[in-house]
Amino acid sequence: MTSVSPLIDLYGLTRAELRGLVVSWDLSPVHAARLWNYLYWECVSSFEAMTELPARLRAKLSARCTLGVLPVAVETHSSDGYTQKFLLALSDAERIETVLMRYPGRITACISSQAGCAMGCVFCATGQRGFMRHLTVGEIVAQVVHVQRLLKAKGQRLRNLVLMGMGEPLHNYEAVMKAVDIFRDSSGLAIGARKITLSTVGVVPGIVRLADEGRSISLALSLHGATQEERLKLVPTAKRWPLDELMEACRYYIQKTGRNIFFEWTLIEGKNDSVENAHEVGRLLSGLGSQVNLIPLNPTSGYDGALTRTEAAKRFQAVLAEYGLPSTVRQRRGIDIAAGCGQLAATR
Repeated sequence: MTSVSPLIDLYGLTRAELRGLVVSWDLSPVHAARLWNYLYWECVSSFEAMTELPARLRAKLSARCTLGVLPVAVETHSSDGYTQKFLLALSDAERIETVLMRYPGRITACISSQAGCAMGCVFCATGQRGFMRHLTVGEIVAQVVHVQRLLKAKGQRLRNLVLMGMGEPLHNYEAVMKAVDIFRDSSGLAIGARKITLSTVGVVPGIVRLADEGRSISLALSLHGATQEERLKLVPTAKRWPLDELMEACRYYIQKTGRNIFFEWTLIEGKNDSVENAHEVGRLLSGLGSQVNLIPLNPTSGYDGALTRTEAAKRFQAVLAEYGLPSTVRQRRGIDIAAGCGQLAATR
């Protein structure tokens, strides 16, 4: 029996790989450049729309490749009009969620790196769901192309990207970093490295590798507890990568790259929002020159914690300031459609 080669997802190829593919078919690399433009400048959704390509190339593409456009199973809009959430269907019936958020002066896409998540953070809907599988490069890239396609129709362009959706990006390191390279390509989506933020729960080997490879994207770390005991209650992976080991990796990253880390702290009433908790954070992070992003807890069905009151958040910030730590309270977006931080679960 003759085996059938799997179709090549064009969204999973870098520009150099796409050029190599076209040249391997004895076609001019000029056509590869035009194909790349169709993918990332015009954001077409079918081979039929690539009308300026030679018929021979289109025939090859149709026979050997796929344009991994992810169908929208459900699209929801927040009541304030600032947030859209897309439930996207994968080829194996899994589902992921992607979020488009609008802020004054910028538009941000929040994308997923996995179907589900293996990290198990107790207050996170994705972690409560469990891990299904890693996303491919093409599935990661397709989310951003989907958002850019919608924005292009309105004469807008995506400039900010956060890998803070479903999954742990450093658990799917190879696919995520190749996708980042595609996002950054100056002839394509051209998203600046400093406009891309990767959020990790603290996968130590990934943080070290990120530092060693000298990647200039921004790194955010979900801390949530400033002692090993308190962190372990919220973040099960603290057992595998204890806090002292994690902080050593953070210091290595800062020293190696010369860049700061954004430390994320989900504020949960009565759990980690006290003045003493704030002092613990201050003592832990003092001297690192980093910033703390405070995130009021967003509701999920699998966790009964409550979000911190505004007064407690302000007291927390005041204590951090005593240690020279700048902080912000994250602006809440899309909570009414379960599109906020920690709420993505790929459900209707």
